[in-house]
Amino acid sequence: MAERGKRTVRDLRRGNRASLLRHLYFEGPLSRQELGRDTGLSAGSISNVVGELIADGMVEEAGAVESDGGRPRILLQVAPGYGYVVGVDVGETRVRVELFDLALTELAAADLPLSDSGHDVDHVVRLVLDGIETVVREAGIDDREVLGVGIGVPGIVAHDDAPGDLPGDGVVVHGQTIGWDAVPMGRLLRAGTALPLFIDNGAKTLGQAEMWFGAGRGSDNVVIALIGSGVGACVVTNGKPYHGASSSAGEWGHTTLRVGGRTCRCGSRGCLEAYVGAEALLGRWPGAPKGVSEETALAELLAAADRDPEADALLAEAAEYLGAGIADLINLFNPHRIVIGGWAGLMLGPRILPTVREVAAAYALHHPCAQTSIELGRLGTDAVTVGAATLPLARFLDTGGERPVGLPAQADGERQGEPGPLRNRIARAVR
Repeated sequence: MAERGKRTVRDLRRGNRASLLRHLYFEGPLSRQELGRDTGLSAGSISNVVGELIADGMVEEAGAVESDGGRPRILLQVAPGYGYVVGVDVGETRVRVELFDLALTELAAADLPLSDSGHDVDHVVRLVLDGIETVVREAGIDDREVLGVGIGVPGIVAHDDAPGDLPGDGVVVHGQTIGWDAVPMGRLLRAGTALPLFIDNGAKTLGQAEMWFGAGRGSDNVVIALIGSGVGACVVTNGKPYHGASSSAGEWGHTTLRVGGRTCRCGSRGCLEAYVGAEALLGRWPGAPKGVSEETALAELLAAADRDPEADALLAEAAEYLGAGIADLINLFNPHRIVIGGWAGLMLGPRILPTVREVAAAYALHHPCAQTSIELGRLGTDAVTVGAATLPLARFLDTGGERPVGLPAQADGERQGEPGPLRNRIARAVR
């Protein structure tokens, strides 16, 4: 029996697989020689591990490059078709579900409006399950090939896993602004799918997407702000999202910018969200159109600002409050970058970003502010969904390609490769 705290041969093998997979995923295609140079593993280890990954179907050849006087070097990459991941964004007006291959190429998508039911828990759970089933069916794949489902939700996400739970079973969501009080989201979803579940706050999934592929890449200390109907943030320190003692870190929208100020939808007063969130912003515009989506209404507000003094003043006020809120982030966390994302943030950014930068510089301490860039996100309005899909993908890479515990097994009499409906695969763990 291995001594506690001592790495076993299995641990070493798993670590080497994970190191190579991650490096290939983010930096590939690469040759074996480049992998050895970048990871520090010996030629023998590279040969053994790469051979295993190719045999398992996780890594494939991706062409060749000329070498200095020798044979061409074969390039390797993570095989996009080895498995699939699903990303879900439980948004303010819809549930969006996307299915990706391992290169995060979208293969199928479903948009499911929340309609008049709003964020009724049972309604949201049904939409998520319907969306998962829809995208798997439309992509024509077997649900056993899905490595997991990542879900971005509003509110605080707590993990209360019990022994024997499948991934995601113990997730509880506290969403004060939408009326969710300790909602057992993991177990509610588990009743309809056996797929591994990875659930996190939507701002944090947005943050991971921007860190992996967008404006945060290349820096270890970043704050990614999500501005939609509400406001949130993902604080990344030393390359890792900061969750806090109970996973509630990043509720930047509910920091107080004005004592006794406007009422926020969380019930408090003077929150940043009450001045910058799209719902609050449109609620203060007398010319806001009725019966249209918030996206349409915000576009009209921006279009009206050049001719409507009230609209112009409203945007100027929002820019000042946002700049002051960003100054707080600079003083508290000293990030290299602050990235503004979310559908409303990306719509507002081109108009208000210069003012936001000026105000942030005026309110923040000069030295840390001079080291911080403030920029817009690069992944568009679907970044939360992409970020959610990175949750199961991150587990795949971190474990060296281990199959998740609880992944649906082939049913008796079912032919290999024939798709099986997700709803017929109710989790064995809850029986």
